[in-house]
Amino acid sequence: MDDWLSRARDAIAPEDVDRARLELSEADADTLLDLARIAAHVSGERTNAPLLCYLIGRAQGDRPLDELAEAVRRSTS
Repeated sequence: MDDWLSRARDAIAPEDVDRARLELSEADADTLLDLARIAAHVSGERTNAPLLCYLIGRAQGDRPLDELAEAVRRSTS
C-alpha cells in the first residue's frame, strides 16, 4: 500500500483496530479496481465505482473479497 493510502487508513481507523487488519494487499487492490471499473462501465456512471467499493467494504465482514467480487460480476453479466 502506498504512503498516501497508509496515512489515510491510519487517519480513519479507530484506535482499537489493528492497522495490519486494514492492510490492502496488491491482489485486493487489483480486485477492488476491477470492481470499480465494472461499476463505472456497466452502469455508465463513474460515481458508482467508489460507491460500490464502499458497499463491498460495508458488506465484507469475514467474507472473502473474492466471494463478494464474484457476486458483483455475476450480477452484471
